[in-house]
Amino acid sequence: MNDYLITFFSLLFQVLYIAILARIILSFIDVQGQWRITHILHEITEPILAPIRRVVPTIGMFDFSPLIAILLLNLLQQLVLSVLG
Repeated sequence: MNDYLITFFSLLFQVLYIAILARIILSFIDVQGQWRITHILHEITEPILAPIRRVVPTIGMFDFSPLIAILLLNLLQQLVLSVLG
């Protein structure tokens, strides 16, 4: 059972990393945010990025919340996987 949980959480964190990175890349390509994939990635990542954005404001036109989110997800992944075994 532990192996399934470890695999599940590993995949979950990988999907979240990829979603955040894809959102960053698409923010340069689809500036207006009109593509369907942009909306899907926004729905997946916004619950993670919005609370960070409230604490860490943007500096100029740079939004550091995706970077902080990836670092926090990495820390959380290490914590969860160390607890699971």
